Amino acid sequence: MRLIIHLLILHLPLFGFSQQSWIRINQIGYLPDGVKVAVWGGKDTEIPKQFYLVDSVSGKIVYRNKMGKNFGAYGPFKNTFRLNFTAFAKSGTYYLKAGEAISPGFKIAKNVYEGSADFVLNYMRQQQCGFNPYTNDSCHTRDGYTLYGPMPDSTRIDVVGGWHDASDYLQYSTTTANAVYHLLSAFKDFPSVFKDYFEANGLKGSNRIPDVLDAAKWGMDFLVKLHPKPNWMFNQVADDRDHMSMRMPGMDNFYGRGYERPVYFCSGLPQQRGKFMNNTKGVASTAGKFASSFALGFKVFGNYNEDYARMLFDKAFTAYTMGIKQPGNCQTASVKSPYIYAEDNYVDDMELGAAELFSLTNDKKYEQQAIDFARQEKITPWLGKDTANHYQWYPFINLGHYSFAKKSGTHKKELVQYYKEGIELVWQKARQNAFYRGVPFIWCSNNLSTSFAIQCHWYKNLSNDKTFDELMQANIDWLLGCNPWGTSMVYGLPAWGDTPVDPHAAFSHIGNMPVNGGLIDGPVYTTIYKSLIGIKLINADEYEPFQSDLVVYHDDYGDYSTNEPTMDGTASLVYLMAAMENYGRVKVKK
Repeated sequence: MRLIIHLLILHLPLFGFSQQSWIRINQIGYLPDGVKVAVWGGKDTEIPKQFYLVDSVSGKIVYRNKMGKNFGAYGPFKNTFRLNFTAFAKSGTYYLKAGEAISPGFKIAKNVYEGSADFVLNYMRQQQCGFNPYTNDSCHTRDGYTLYGPMPDSTRIDVVGGWHDASDYLQYSTTTANAVYHLLSAFKDFPSVFKDYFEANGLKGSNRIPDVLDAAKWGMDFLVKLHPKPNWMFNQVADDRDHMSMRMPGMDNFYGRGYERPVYFCSGLPQQRGKFMNNTKGVASTAGKFASSFALGFKVFGNYNEDYARMLFDKAFTAYTMGIKQPGNCQTASVKSPYIYAEDNYVDDMELGAAELFSLTNDKKYEQQAIDFARQEKITPWLGKDTANHYQWYPFINLGHYSFAKKSGTHKKELVQYYKEGIELVWQKARQNAFYRGVPFIWCSNNLSTSFAIQCHWYKNLSNDKTFDELMQANIDWLLGCNPWGTSMVYGLPAWGDTPVDPHAAFSHIGNMPVNGGLIDGPVYTTIYKSLIGIKLINADEYEPFQSDLVVYHDDYGDYSTNEPTMDGTASLVYLMAAMENYGRVKVKK
């Protein structure tokens, strides 16, 4: 049945796959004043001379244009074109037609993104550790016992809480802090977007606090536990022994200590990775993320709980001090498999920490430290590259440049230029294909796409330069269906569209619960997919006509590389959807 549903949405015949051309759209729709582009892809078929925008109610053609430039082959397609109908701004419901290809219907309206940020928050609640509102039960209540710390190994410590990282139940400080920062930033930048439909613990109800702040505090409480003393910080809870089986939360009795899980201390030194050691050189990459989240938390939560905010204020400085004293990157530990979060940079995290402390204090010391860190990594290293290691440059963009530029008039121009140079590196690759793809198809490519779109948004916000609007929108469109497979990369968004139905997720596969709002990992290079351990498709591949030697995506439980939702990518998507909803509310100056 799932195959038939996908085929109907994709406008494929049920047998033979005789169709040879397709139009890919942003399924959520388009903003009247925004960039409006679809992509036509054809195999062995005649190329149309024009495309048409058709009112789906009246059936009348309301806009037509030439096909434009042929970008040539890309992925499964022999010829590709960008169908640009930005000039048409009338709200309504439409579809596109070019030759034999007809797109799914879509809306042009100011409210197409309305409620999308709150919808994405569903996945953050589902990932809660400690009390989980989806199971209405608590999990991992015995966490945990310490490793690599100044205390004796196996010392008991309470670190219950936070979010599960993905469809496994590992928990990482670095992804948690990044997620908290994005959620707080989303509220700080777009407060009117968020509603209050849930209690603090994630159950339905109202507590007069926007749900995005309830989610942010859930993560923040976990960070507080992971930084219990001025010179103590923990980097992860559990390890890859978690991967021995797919299960619902809390059934983790394979660490040799009952239901307790290991809690790895930020020692600043290499730690176990099976036969190898990871490449940890310091603490600063984790400490900088903690400092910035605590500092921003002080600003935001001060309006709700002064005592809590004051505690965050103090921890922001102790965390930052740890980073100054122990510079270097802090990687995760793995026991059985070769896969870790192999973060190699740290100056971007410390720049963000310094920028947030400067914002709190106006102390010139932090301003100087922030610009010193900024100049050590002006451009996030993956920008413009074809590949990178897993989470090698994390977060996937430099958050510090934006925070610092908003505060420092002295250095704003310099920081904005760094953003521009990074975007231009991606643009040089993106401009060569019809989907404007300049993001490498490495593991979690959707996370990179989300973050890159945010960098484009921040650059525009700081500079008032609209040069990269179409590139930014292309990355958003890609996530929501304008890609070779014609599918959204967000579970359940939009509700009427083609979205994942069989993700690599225990809640959906075992618990029969939707993983609404979850951003899946996304397409990977075919060479990466073929090299990974233990991947085997469970069902027939409904997207087989759109796979290629370049890149693959499978909506299949068996594919953990392209179809597993991630917590931190989803948190970034909350920010991006809030920004897009806000664009719809703000009248664009002509």
